[in-house]
Amino acid sequence: MYFQHDGAPPHYTRHVREYLNESFPNCWLGRGGPVAWAPRSPDLTPLDYYLWSHMKMSVYETKVESRAALHDRIFAAAEHICNHPDYVASAIRFLLMCAETCLATGGGHFEQLL
Repeated sequence: MYFQHDGAPPHYTRHVREYLNESFPNCWLGRGGPVAWAPRSPDLTPLDYYLWSHMKMSVYETKVESRAALHDRIFAAAEHICNHPDYVASAIRFLLMCAETCLATGGGHFEQLL
């Protein structure tokens, strides 16, 4: 299993990177990690433009009262996505559209164009 790290400044501290190195030795992608992000990858990854936002909406629709409840909601949201292959198919279609747009812009940024 690989962990895809977003590299946001709060997630880039030494402690976070040490934890990732211990938990996912040589198996995490991110800034300063053993596997580098591909150029422009945030524009082209379904995790960024689909999965995280969908999961957050599902998990935080109402206030989370405990760590156990948060855990349960995360797993329920992931199971819901797994049980609806049309969600994944839609994300793949959008990924293809993003890739075509990336090619049309010569590899430049295009997020604002979509």
